[in-house]
Amino acid sequence: MSFQNPVFIPGPTNMPEEIRKACDMATIDHRSPVFGTILNPCLKNVRAVLKSRSAEIFLFPSTGTGGWECAIGNTLSPGDRVLVARNGMFSHRWIDMCQRHGLDVEIIETPWGAGLPAERYGEILKADRGHAIRAVLATHNETATGVRSDIGALRRAMDDAGHPALLLVDGVSSIASMDFRFDDWGVDIAVTGSQKGFMMPPGLAILGFSERAMAATATAKLPRTFFDIRDMARGYAANAYPYTPPVGLMNGLKLASDMLLEEGLDNVFARHHRIAEGVRAAVRAWGLGLCALSPDVQSDTVSAVRTPEGFNATDIVTHAAKVYGVALGTGLGELAGRAFRIGHLGSLTDVMMLSGLATIEMCMADLGLNIALGSGVAAAQEHYRSSHAVAALQAA
Repeated sequence: MSFQNPVFIPGPTNMPEEIRKACDMATIDHRSPVFGTILNPCLKNVRAVLKSRSAEIFLFPSTGTGGWECAIGNTLSPGDRVLVARNGMFSHRWIDMCQRHGLDVEIIETPWGAGLPAERYGEILKADRGHAIRAVLATHNETATGVRSDIGALRRAMDDAGHPALLLVDGVSSIASMDFRFDDWGVDIAVTGSQKGFMMPPGLAILGFSERAMAATATAKLPRTFFDIRDMARGYAANAYPYTPPVGLMNGLKLASDMLLEEGLDNVFARHHRIAEGVRAAVRAWGLGLCALSPDVQSDTVSAVRTPEGFNATDIVTHAAKVYGVALGTGLGELAGRAFRIGHLGSLTDVMMLSGLATIEMCMADLGLNIALGSGVAAAQEHYRSSHAVAALQAA
């Protein structure tokens, strides 16, 4: 691999040099007032990125997986019933975690490539007249399949059913890259990590808790120590942590969230959509298809590209790394060997994406696929050029 080339994996993502330098800082006394000047802006900025006015923000030295555990551990008890759809590898992993924690998991089996079936969630919740279901789990953006689900529609289904279950959302590969509306969607817990849309190294689990979720911590009986948000909240009240904080990463998060807000969230989301549309144009030009079953569920942060039957898609990923020093994502689970993934999130530009698409074309041609060099790149170029032309006219 070459450190000079950008990566095109769904995370960790490319890091702006200024964020990398912000993480590389001298040691400070984390029990001094200086720590508060890092902590408090992080909490304020993350709340803004989530589009919330009142969510309690928690930052743990962990990853998105730790964030999942924090979410269920602070709100649920052994034997509690949760409702969740399995439509990809990451929703499956959250299900597996819940089962290991002794929760009663009701699974809605959903085709890989489809979004979460809000209508089916609603039917099950309406039938649960005794309100035995304590939480609804949802993966906003399924990283394995490149599928985005409509969390707003899921909230409406819950409200129509008159069900009081908590709504826990995995936004690991969507938050800070695609529109996420914590308050408007009635989300109770949102989970993400530092290494995706926040353009940082792995190492921080980032969570938002609603007032209802905070109240649930009083009765939750699942074991928790490291991830106990009550301890974390008490620490925050004193501008401190219940244990040693990852100060360098938090300093990076302070800058990363500043940069996102300075760019403007709507501009961040528009940039991701524009880049993703260029990738989708390239895939069509190659004569290939996406795992996402319809345009309305196509992700703006990752595309899972299906290859022809009988061709091992993993060979493209291996060849790109070995010959051209470029990282792409392999297919996971049901898609292993049948698809490869293009990450297009975080610190990325149209020009960077074009280099990735050109590399993919070279790999496919090298491996004998019937690909015309330049076809996908040209399709993406046309989209990017026209998008910028429209934006320039609108600004005039």
